[in-house]
Amino acid sequence: MLTGCLALATVIPLAACSPTVRLEPADLSNAVECANMMVRLPDTVDGLERRRVDAQSTAAWGLPTAVLLRCGVPRPGPSTLLCVTVDGVDWLIDEGDAPRFVFTTFGLDPATEVIVDSELASGTAALRTVSGAVAAQSEPVARCVDASDILSD
Repeated sequence: MLTGCLALATVIPLAACSPTVRLEPADLSNAVECANMMVRLPDTVDGLERRRVDAQSTAAWGLPTAVLLRCGVPRPGPSTLLCVTVDGVDWLIDEGDAPRFVFTTFGLDPATEVIVDSELASGTAALRTVSGAVAAQSEPVARCVDASDILSD
């Protein structure tokens, strides 16, 4: 019986272990707004389990890593990037490194970025899953606008 317990004890930790994801913390990662958000992040994103990370105000999901999150990045100014609203949070979409997409909150200070490898996860699913936690960070100080919002006939 003792042999079975020892075998079980060695198998379970190995099955549950995954390497720590090494990330660079953002400059404002110690902001209280980031702490408000981090405690609300989900355990899974698009069916991918949350991973252990080595940097403050960061998160990662999937093995291999498919979704990364960093809170405390500088708030972006006006941009020509596409801006979408997901569950009340405005996100700028940078497609410059496709199939890896960078989504950055617009109007939250500090900003949060979510990087999604679209070959491993859905960017839409990732934003829908984390937007509730991100919205708890703080009230927006700006909103996305479309040209039609500011141009009159």
